[in-house]
Amino acid sequence: MLVVMAIIGLMAAISAPSISAGLDSIRMASATQSVASFLNSGVTHAERSQQPVELVIAPKENLLTAYSNEPGFERELQLPDGISIEAILPQTPDDAIDPVRRLLLMPGGTVPGIGIQLANSHGTRRLVRLDPMTGFPRVENVTKQ
Repeated sequence: MLVVMAIIGLMAAISAPSISAGLDSIRMASATQSVASFLNSGVTHAERSQQPVELVIAPKENLLTAYSNEPGFERELQLPDGISIEAILPQTPDDAIDPVRRLLLMPGGTVPGIGIQLANSHGTRRLVRLDPMTGFPRVENVTKQ
């Protein structure tokens, strides 16, 4: 019985890092799709309601918020533990002073061409880029530098 327990413990110890990496990979995929969906819903809401939507990206809090003049419209997206907003692209000189980025999505207007770069503890990075031509977000893998 002791030998069986030792073998099971050894197998669990060997497989733990790969299970942890797999969970982080799933968390990253889920977070990037959530950010893409959040951005898409902000653009869609601005077009359908014909109301401007303010998008606030707060990297320190790992939080995205959307506001509108329409009563009752306020959406928040809190990123899961282990996933952080690493950068908002393109970077501006004001990012060093105030990293919170505010964008206005106007109905019938051009969508701002921004990117939100997400990272996890294993160094995996993904970029969710809002395409100004189509207004739809796309997810890109970012190579380590």
